[in-house]
Amino acid sequence: MENEKIRVLFVCVANSFRSQIAEAFLNHKYGDNFEAESAGFRVKAINPLAIDVMKEHGIDLSNNSVDRLMDLYNEGRKYQYVITVCNRGEEEDCPIFPGVVTRLSWSDFQDPEKFTGSMEEIKNKARKLRDEIEKKIDDFVNTVK
Repeated sequence: MENEKIRVLFVCVANSFRSQIAEAFLNHKYGDNFEAESAGFRVKAINPLAIDVMKEHGIDLSNNSVDRLMDLYNEGRKYQYVITVCNRGEEEDCPIFPGVVTRLSWSDFQDPEKFTGSMEEIKNKARKLRDEIEKKIDDFVNTVK
């Protein structure tokens, strides 16, 4: 009998950058053992920077859906892990998804909506954030195995 995949939900306020990238990395790199989704409390379109920096890794986010947390909850979806990726200043806005086995908070990620500087500086900050999220995904998978 085939092992069931570990289901993970990444939650952020808008579901536009951090949670989208975390979902993409977990599914792309570890999809044999994990199934990830992402959602937000106040959703908006995917940040174009997220699309750009993930294309550099060969992952296309341009057709990803942006999902509301409560819609997933109301559909009765279940997860073994719910991981919030909001930064500490936004944590009070990060909603709680009830009925999960393990909830984790990865609150060290900067909010890409607050990046400033030239377009190249902003893109470099987005790349750094992408790489931090990828490392956190790798670390997470190694602790769950």
